[in-house]
Amino acid sequence: MDKHRDPGFMTGLSLLLPITLSTMAIVLLAPILPQMLAEYSAIPGFDYWVPMILTVPALCVALFSPVAGILGDWFGRRRLLLWSFVAYAVVGVAPVFLTDIKAILLSRIGVGLAEALIMVLTTTMIGDYFAGAARDKWLAGQTAVASMSALVFFNLGGQLGQFGWRTPFWVYSSALLMLALVLLYTWEPSERDAGDVAKKAPHHASWAGFPMAKMLGIVAVTVFGSVLFYTVQIQSSVGLHELGVTDPARAGFLTSIASIGVVLGTWIYSRISRWPVFRLLAIEFAMLAVGFLLMSRAGDTTPFLIGCFINQLGAGMLLPTLLVWAISLLTFEMRGRGAGIWTGAFSIGQFISPIAVTIATKLVGGLLPAFGVLSAAALIGALLAGFGMTRKAPALA
Repeated sequence: MDKHRDPGFMTGLSLLLPITLSTMAIVLLAPILPQMLAEYSAIPGFDYWVPMILTVPALCVALFSPVAGILGDWFGRRRLLLWSFVAYAVVGVAPVFLTDIKAILLSRIGVGLAEALIMVLTTTMIGDYFAGAARDKWLAGQTAVASMSALVFFNLGGQLGQFGWRTPFWVYSSALLMLALVLLYTWEPSERDAGDVAKKAPHHASWAGFPMAKMLGIVAVTVFGSVLFYTVQIQSSVGLHELGVTDPARAGFLTSIASIGVVLGTWIYSRISRWPVFRLLAIEFAMLAVGFLLMSRAGDTTPFLIGCFINQLGAGMLLPTLLVWAISLLTFEMRGRGAGIWTGAFSIGQFISPIAVTIATKLVGGLLPAFGVLSAAALIGALLAGFGMTRKAPALA
């Protein structure tokens, strides 16, 4: 059993791969959205209900993640995670057999609830097993893997969609493969794994000692950062269309090239993750600001894509900075709740992002000028982080 106190590469990998399930929930189905709209076009309000098939899991993650963290601290992590994989696979594949759109939407709510548990528990367990640079590496890896998997799932969904809109839902059964990896290479974490001296049993429910004030500050920065993080991923194809790129395939290809910046940014973060947190945030928000500014002033696709790339480079650094910042504050007995609160905050930012961009677009008369507004917002974030540097902000430990 001593090997269970020495997590290795396969332990980290088994907890890293499940982050792709959160990407799968939306991206896999995006290419088949027109087919689903055609299938249910006779239903009143279909143009409202059908897109919710894609988006309702993300809303469930935003709302349920704090509860998932509470459950993880009370019942323990591993067993709950294993059952979450089973639930994800069952409800994820269900639309293959369902015909009623309300039943499909209910299954998608189930996907969102299972997804919240998987995201929170895997992040928590990485924090339980690893410390220092190793923890930073695996947490940062979630950003890179999620970004790369988005490119894979978009193309996979399009290819499988040729066999009917129900076919891509079979991919949700891949959660069972991840269940097998977690079953083989993990064990129920205890305080001793995390280096804390405390009871090994779960059932942690006390909020005494929880760094609520600091966590609320991180939550505020996370929601703000998430709004900026998702802007390019959601809006870049629309911006390219305004610049004359009308072919969806070409727009998707160009966007995927810019998205490589997220992966590279994650790698850069892994090299400098020991820097003080406010120094990292100042650099990252400044890069977002520069990227948005170039996008707002672009006259054709090349400077626009350069701006997208710089922006995504900063975004790839920002996400692991925020996550490691939150996890570094938490001891074992409250790590699940902290991870759940952070995950919920990041998902809320994802939900708000398109709304914020729409409001900015209406205020300034176009999407490209709206990127200028976001540049100013990111610059304010960089200046505030720079002010934080003068207050002896700690390094991420």
